[in-house]
This record gives sequence, structure tokens and C-alpha cells, in this order.
Amino acid sequence: MKQMVKPKQLKIGDKVAIVSLSSGIIGEPDLKIQLDLGIRRLTLMGLLPVFMPNALKGIRFIKDNPKARADDLIQAFKDDEIKAIICAIGGDDTYKTIPYLMADENFKQLVQNNPKIFIGFSDATNNHWLLNQLGLVTYYGLNFLSDLCELETQMLSYTKENYELFFQNEPKIEIKPSPTWFENRTSYGDDQLGVPLNAHGEKRGYEVLYGKGVVSGKLWGGCLESIYDIYTSNRYPDQRKIYDDFDLIPQGSFFKEKIIFLETSEERPEPELFEKMMNLLIKENVLTQSSALIVGKPYDEVHYEAYKKILIKIAGKLKLPTLYNVNVGHALPRAMLPIGLNGQIDLNNKKIFITESLFSA
Repeated sequence: MKQMVKPKQLKIGDKVAIVSLSSGIIGEPDLKIQLDLGIRRLTLMGLLPVFMPNALKGIRFIKDNPKARADDLIQAFKDDEIKAIICAIGGDDTYKTIPYLMADENFKQLVQNNPKIFIGFSDATNNHWLLNQLGLVTYYGLNFLSDLCELETQMLSYTKENYELFFQNEPKIEIKPSPTWFENRTSYGDDQLGVPLNAHGEKRGYEVLYGKGVVSGKLWGGCLESIYDIYTSNRYPDQRKIYDDFDLIPQGSFFKEKIIFLETSEERPEPELFEKMMNLLIKENVLTQSSALIVGKPYDEVHYEAYKKILIKIAGKLKLPTLYNVNVGHALPRAMLPIGLNGQIDLNNKKIFITESLFSA
């Protein structure tokens, strides 16, 4: 793995690219209202959204043309005026862009020599993994469609606060829990514009499942299902081979002294599958070498107690400090966690810190 580099923080007037590296749904005509909402909110932040050439070509084109998706990411890194890259949405096959990206030696140099803020979650775990292996610090959580285009009248305050971190560069920040969590919408039609999400006061906060004191390490993680698919080719038969061909599976002591963060998707895996996926990470030495584990709130709190029981068992077995119910991933609202930066968990006080600046000076 190369030396890690940080991009620069955003400033008013910066151009930010939107890329469809997985699903192309943002280009479908019936999402026009959400598209316009996201553009307006980025503009209100003082940013200039730039949709890469293929980003709005729709589901079918994006599905059938992984090279076009890769070309958009390459072009975004090439463009000196673009300072950040935001994933439009997740999906399930962004790994298909990897051969085109890894075959481009210029792209691999650009990642280090022309670093950009890269933002996304879910299937973007694959993109984060690749960019991280090429030496770029990336920022997990938040994307264009799910966060900037949320249909409430105002952007969720917790989401907005996390987007505002991209304009700041404090030497230490706390990732605080949201005082409210929201159920995800079951419909995203135009009739939902301005309809409030179903809100709940956060009664649990961060839950310590094992450990005490303060634990430090570099943050690394993503969507549990995506990571499981990378290791097992569970969803696509060639996925692991592509990772092996380009030597993108972390090896050896990579996970030593890492704070691993994991979250589950809208698929809401049954507890039996959740335990199977977690056990795979034990087998692959992801969790056996790490310093601590952070686990996100489950989607709409489905299987909350069942997951908790499994995590308590695993944490006790591994003697792994574990913090649960963190606002990262698919559950609303979402925080941003950097991949590749130093973090700290204060288990006694149930707090999470990033202990270095998010961006280069």
C-alpha cells in the first residue's frame, strides 16, 4: 500500500463532480425533482455541481457500460478544477470498473498527485477500497441522491453538519450521535416532496458492547454486505478474482491497530446471515488484528437486538472493544467517517474522535 495522501478541504466556489459508478438511477426522468433538489442544495453550500459525461445516462446505460463509469472517475481526477467527487448512489456492481481503472497507469498516479475528496457509501465501499489501496484518504458516508436529494423541505440538519465538515480542517473533531433517527421512505415519488420523514428520538445513543478506556487506530471500513461480496464473490462470480488479479485484498498486518467500522444495508440481512458475514471477517483476520469495532445503526432498527446479541458474543470472544448504534451507513441520518485517518474511541464516555485534520494543509 502506498503512502496515504489527503486532499484539500473545500472552499466556496469549488466544483464538485457527481459520478454514477454503480446504479444509474439518477439519470431516470422520474427523478428530476430530486435531481434539481440536490443541485440546489449543493449550490446553496457555495459549490458548483458538475455531472460527469455519463452520470445521467440512466440505469440501462450505466449497467451495460462499466468502462464509461470508470472513464467518468478518471476524468474527474484529471480535471484540476474539480475538488471533490460525490457518488450519485450505491448499487451492486461498481467492482466492474476496477479493471479499467487499474489498467490506467496515469489514473493511479493522479490519485496520489492530484488527490480529490471522494464521498460515497454502500457499494462505493469498492471504490473506497481501491482508492485507499492506491494511497488516498477517502470519506465514507453521504451521497448525492440519498442525502442531498432527500425530499424533506430542508436538508436534514445532521446531514448538513456532516457535509459542512468538508469546509473545515480542525486538528480534532468529534463524531457525535444524532439526537434523532429517521425511518427511510418506502416511496420516493414526487408526491413525497416536502413530506417529513418519520422521526424518532434517539433513546440509546452509542452503546458499548465490550471494552473500556480509550482505543486508538486508523479508521477503515464500509458496508458489511459489500465487503462480504468482495471476499466471497457471493453476488457476482468474478468479483474476488478481479480483486486478486489486481492485488487489492489487504494482506498481512494491514488490519493491525485499525478501528474497523461496519454497517448494513437496506437489504436488512437476517441475523443468521449477519453472523455468517461477521464470522467471515474473523476468518479473514479482519477483526482478529484490529484495535476496535464500530457498528452502525441497522436500517430502520430492524434486527437491532439480534445483531447486538451476536456482536456481544463476537466481541467477548475476541476481546474486541466494540461500539454499536453509530450513525454511519444506510440508517438515517448519516455521519461521515474518513478511511485512512487516525481515530479514537473513548469507551468510558461513549465518544468517537478523528484525531488528525481531515485534509491537507
